Amino acid sequence: MPETALDVEAAPVAQAARLKITEIFLSLQGESSSVGWPTVFVRLTGCPLRCQYCDTTYSFYGGQWLTLDDILAEVTRLGARHVCVTGGEPLAQKNCLPLLARLCDAGHRVSLETSGALDIGAVDARVVRVVDIKTPGSGEVARNRWENIELLQPHDEIKFVLCSREDYDWARERVAEHRLAERCAVLFSPSQDQLDARALADWLIADRLPVRFQMQLHKVLWGNVAGK
Repeated sequence: MPETALDVEAAPVAQAARLKITEIFLSLQGESSSVGWPTVFVRLTGCPLRCQYCDTTYSFYGGQWLTLDDILAEVTRLGARHVCVTGGEPLAQKNCLPLLARLCDAGHRVSLETSGALDIGAVDARVVRVVDIKTPGSGEVARNRWENIELLQPHDEIKFVLCSREDYDWARERVAEHRLAERCAVLFSPSQDQLDARALADWLIADRLPVRFQMQLHKVLWGNVAGK
């Protein structure tokens, strides 16, 4: 039966794909192997985890809905090749996946910061996936999705945020158990105000671990403030 003009007028208008965004800003990348590069950060709202050391709790709620076109336009306006999609937990919003693909299509070098609690398998292969492994000290060790390890590629990265010597010993065992350093770069970072950075550096040197020490450059430069 042919469609009438009335049917066309009554048909619902398809809503453009959109995401709930806490902030989009330009800063220096403070972590990962891209540390120091001018980077546009796209921070998505919401997270199913509650790590005790979280420094972006302001992203758990609120935010504003933006279409993918709006997000791409703002990223373009800020004018950096490197783009980091972060949160919260960005993969908790399904439209994060097409956003990542469109950023890659636009010629950006794209990284994704994810908690490691959700499946990373559908993320565009061009994206550098920076995957946390939650330690006992985080309070969320039970949320680790160990299946993600088999999906990692050499350009991806694994990050441990360590709160204590116990966390360090636990992480060292996981690196050996899963042969993580043979898969991709492994990063060890001290949790701010919980683990002395020099102590962590000394342990890494003594154990000759095949991992990379990192501190959060943005906090060294500006402190723990939003938009930096």
